[in-house]
Amino acid sequence: MDKEKYALGVDIGGTNIKLGIVSGTGKIIFNTLVPTNREGGPDEVMSQLKKGIKETISQNELNIVGIGIGAAGSVSSKKGTVSYPPNIPGWDVINVVDIIKNEFNLPIFIDNDANAAAIGEMLYGAGKEFNSFALVTLGTGVGGGLILNRKIFHGDFGAAGEIGHTSIDYNGRLCNCGSKGCVEAYVGNHYLMDIVKEELPKHRDSEILKLIDNNTDLLTPKIINGAAINGDEYALFIIERVGFYVGSALSSVSNLLDIDSFIIGGGVSAFGQPLLISIKRTLEDKVLKTIKHRIKVFPAQLKNEAGIVGSSSLVFYNL
Repeated sequence: MDKEKYALGVDIGGTNIKLGIVSGTGKIIFNTLVPTNREGGPDEVMSQLKKGIKETISQNELNIVGIGIGAAGSVSSKKGTVSYPPNIPGWDVINVVDIIKNEFNLPIFIDNDANAAAIGEMLYGAGKEFNSFALVTLGTGVGGGLILNRKIFHGDFGAAGEIGHTSIDYNGRLCNCGSKGCVEAYVGNHYLMDIVKEELPKHRDSEILKLIDNNTDLLTPKIINGAAINGDEYALFIIERVGFYVGSALSSVSNLLDIDSFIIGGGVSAFGQPLLISIKRTLEDKVLKTIKHRIKVFPAQLKNEAGIVGSSSLVFYNL
């Protein structure tokens, strides 16, 4: 009788490296973390990565058939490189797969964290029933992964799916990428908070100000959501506008690729149904008539497990 197969999933974050053992059905059997120690530079981060993998394997006598790694930045799954991750200073281009292969006698797979999350949703989450879909992660930035005909689409150099840098206003807000009007410059967490801080003086009666005791340094998406749940008009407007911006960007994706199914994840997606309804309404308003009646917008199912389950899914997807 064959032993059940497991994958080791690794999510390289700016603060912590999360690791977990995941079954072939997407169930986390064991999970842990080690500090990223990004202040020590890329060599220290790689040292922590190897340490976390070694400790996780040593603590689990399971049939681990491969290691999957998710990372921010530009990732070449073919070459095994991670280039210029935004959450780790001093990191240029590093072949993570070669370094890890020298330490562990297992197949190693790596991909952008949003692509890994999209594969995880395809295998175990909200994308199980779809042939093609786009995953959008709304957090500090706006990430994306494209599943076309049950395959992740990487593009020529592994950078496909950067939905956050779809322009919704060519003369709009300056994005950290250097361009103007990127949807990320409106709904990425820091950008969104900056916009709300600019607008709050015009909404002195908003419950948002009461929840933060007039201290805008305490402003978070969770605060906005709490005010919206209590019926605050300005908070509800903020969420509806975020949905409009995201839906506007996704309408271009839909028209270009004939995709009608969208999965929304990341921390800002906690705005819930009001956000999803606004995204869907905007999509239906802006896509071609042949797509309009087919539009579907769902919340991601993996949520807080997206990092570990998504990265581990790279193993089962590729083997």
